[in-house]
This record gives sequence, structure tokens and C-alpha cells, in this order.
Amino acid sequence: MAFKVRDAVALAGYALTAAGLAYAATEILGMRRFRNRPARPVQSRPPVTILKPLHGGEPELYENLRSFCKQSYPRYQVVFGSRDPYDPALAVARRLVREFPEVDLCVVAGGPAPHSANPKVENLQSMIGQAKHGLLAIIDSDIRVGPDYLSAVAGAFTDPKVGAATCLYAGVPTGVTITELGAAVVNEHFMPSVLVALMIEPLTYCFGATMAVRRDVLDAVGGLAALGEYIADDFMLGKLVTEAGFNVALCPYVVRMTIADADLKALWLHHLRWQRTVFAARPRGFAGSLVTYTVPLAAISAVLSRSPLAGAMLAAAVALRVMVHEEARKTFAPEVELSPWLIPVADAFASATWLAAFFTKDVSWRDERFIIDADGKLSDAR
Repeated sequence: MAFKVRDAVALAGYALTAAGLAYAATEILGMRRFRNRPARPVQSRPPVTILKPLHGGEPELYENLRSFCKQSYPRYQVVFGSRDPYDPALAVARRLVREFPEVDLCVVAGGPAPHSANPKVENLQSMIGQAKHGLLAIIDSDIRVGPDYLSAVAGAFTDPKVGAATCLYAGVPTGVTITELGAAVVNEHFMPSVLVALMIEPLTYCFGATMAVRRDVLDAVGGLAALGEYIADDFMLGKLVTEAGFNVALCPYVVRMTIADADLKALWLHHLRWQRTVFAARPRGFAGSLVTYTVPLAAISAVLSRSPLAGAMLAAAVALRVMVHEEARKTFAPEVELSPWLIPVADAFASATWLAAFFTKDVSWRDERFIIDADGKLSDAR
């Protein structure tokens, strides 16, 4: 009996490791395809309103917000807003209003809005009344872009079937080692897994890095209020748009996300919230993402079976993981040099937060505590 149990464990380890190897190879293929995608000609440039919800001072906030004031685009508006009229981020926004008088900029400070469990959505509800244009782009405050960003986003809406569009993002560290770890997890785990998913299923969700949507489509699916109960407002927007009969497009543009977590605890809480959010939004897919942790799976299999085959599979997993590291750098953040020693640390960190997401419902978000239920809805943990 003991032999049979050990044999079954070994076979399970081989199977999971083989699945992980296949997954890593698919990640490499997906990144190469994305990097070599043909450029789309921009056929129209409709007016766009950018909504930038703010919350507190952040590293490089000025540089990030400023990048949206320098768009090579004929007509656009930027609305900055915070629920707190004394938010220090508003001083940065007002500085930009003075610096760019030629750009249509607006600051909303603590405007009235219906209560939402999701504080970001509540903030947006106070801001959206200032939006002038029929195409909205909701973008997190830690994102930085180049001057061609709006053209890439607006180009996705040339197709009338597209109701919403989003962008992939690259983690960019702020010079602190812990932020390099955060960038490695984003660039080498999350983003490649998105490209694999898009190889087997249509895009039905957005990312907070860019939630672009036609205003009439947003109104038709219930407006911002329809997102207010959920932690994953970006996922819900894509879901509602898709259910309304429209497509969600992936823009041919990778935005930059500033990784600013000050220490390991902050990084852990941040990524645990992300993992728990994905778990709530896509529980089966989240459970199946076990195979994305190729090297940890291969290492566990090698330790348990102690066979030459398991050792060979571990060596193959390490080789593929190094290739994923390099392909991710080329695809998402070629200007960011991440040390190879971060590979095992990032794998251990990502797999640990993935496992922890199964055992927690409360998360930390912008210095507040929330409970996420099985449907992804939020409630205050206080």
C-alpha cells in the first residue's frame, strides 16, 4: 500500500510538472507573439476624457500624472479627483493644472457621490459629472504612459463592436529591492499568464491600468453604480460590457505601473489582495493556475520522488523559467534590468500569496480593511 501511495504521488508530481513545463513554453510563445504583433493604423481619434482617481501621495505621482498631460492627441480632457478634499495628491493635480494651461484639466475635491463599497468607484462617481466626452478612459494613479498612449487606446474603438478596451502593464521598480521583487512578479507571472489566457479564450475583462469604455455603453450596463459593490471593478466592467453584446479589446500598448510598496509586508498585502481578487472573480481559473508555478512544482516533485526523471524535469523547468524571465523583460519592460537572482524569490513569493488567497477573505486596500465574499463583493472589515 505504501508503495502504491508513493507511486501515485510521484505520478501526480510528474503530471503537474509536465503541465507546468507546457505552460511555461506557452507563455514564451505568447510573449513573442505579442511583441511581434503588427501595428494597427489609427483610423479615428474621437475626443476622450481621462478619469484619474487619486488617493494619497505616492512615489513618482507627479511624473505619472504628468505623462497624461503630454498626449499627442487632438482633443482630450483629464479629470483628477479624490474623495478627501485634503488629499495631498490634489496638490500635485493642481500643480499640473497650472503647468499645462493649454490642456483641458479639471480637479474634483471631495465631490458628492452615492456611497459605494468600492472607494475607487465612489470617487469616480463624484468625478464623472465633469466628463465632457463620449469615450472614457479610467486609469489608476500609479500608471505612466508615453505621448502615443491615447492614440493606441482610441484606435481600439474603430470597431463599433468594441465597447471597452484595456492595456497590459509592466511593473517598474522605484530603485528599492522590494519593488524589484514586485516588478518581477508582475512582469514574469501575471502578465505572461494573461497572454496565455488570451490564446484560449476571448478577453472579457479589463485591468485598472486602463479601463476605456464608451460612455453610452457604460450607461447601458448600469453605469459606475453597477461596479460599486465589487473589489474587481475592472473585471466587472469587462464582464458587463461583454454580457451586453460588446467586445473588450486589448490595446497594442503596454503602460508602466510604478511599484512603490515600501517593505515586504506592504508588498505581501498588495499581492494578496490581487490574488484574492482574481480568486473571487475567476475561482476555477485561479485554482488551475497552480500549473503556472513551474519551478516550485518541479522542485517538490523532485524531492518527493527522488528519481532521475524528476531531476531532469526540474532542470527543464529552471531553463524554461530563465527564458520566461528574459522574454518578459523584452516584452513588457525592456528598460528595466531585473536581477536573475530574483527568479526563485519571485516564484516563492507568488506561489505563497496564491496559496494564502484560499485561506483569507479580508484584504488591505489603500490603508483600509475589506472583506471579499464568494461573489467578489466588498464589505468594510472594521
